[in-house]
Amino acid sequence: MSTDSAERISVEVAYARPDLQVILAVQAPRGATLRQAIDLSGVLRRFPEIDLALNKVGVFGRLAKLDTPLRAGDRVEIYRALIADPKEVRKQRAAAGKRMKKGGGDAPPAGDAG
Repeated sequence: MSTDSAERISVEVAYARPDLQVILAVQAPRGATLRQAIDLSGVLRRFPEIDLALNKVGVFGRLAKLDTPLRAGDRVEIYRALIADPKEVRKQRAAAGKRMKKGGGDAPPAGDAG
């Protein structure tokens, strides 16, 4: 094994949209950060909608900062912004369910033929 390969680590950079998921293999210098691996992967050129000032990043599903050093085998993940706040969606569903239970609907009461 050459000294050059001993100075590099293998990591992956992952990004997913609703229509496409990519996992890019990257050879990065030992001690590279999330930001460096993202830059090396070319994912920012491929997906110009990614804005690292807005998109959160992590390693294996755990949020991390761009200056976090990587270890061999790490998977850097770039997260998309949520379209809807999950708490708000649950509130809306619960409110819709309550309205439906309180009565409404166009069906005649049971036993009423018309």
